[in-house]
Amino acid sequence: MERICHIDDVLPGSSIGFRYSSYGKDDIFLVNKSGKIYAYRNSCPHWPGSTLPMRRGQYLDGESRYIVCHGHGALFEIDTGVCIHGPCLGEKLTALSIEIDKDGNVFIVNA
Repeated sequence: MERICHIDDVLPGSSIGFRYSSYGKDDIFLVNKSGKIYAYRNSCPHWPGSTLPMRRGQYLDGESRYIVCHGHGALFEIDTGVCIHGPCLGEKLTALSIEIDKDGNVFIVNA
């Protein structure tokens, strides 16, 4: 397991990206929905390898209700990663397992 941040780095209604590999753009991101943290690979299922945000850290729509792929206009449910609108309808983002220790450190379990 590798520590990637502290839970206070991902406030409710926000998202944040991280570079988990040794080079390139952020390849994973976290979303805080009502105090629960979700982790996904930063890759749109419509075009695998294409990143979701227009700008670093912008993984959510304006109301923080959905994860959005700014390149394809796809919308994904935060808690399931399922695409509910766009060219990859019904497909899913790749979810990652995380653990949060008693001190609030967030760890990626599988990447």
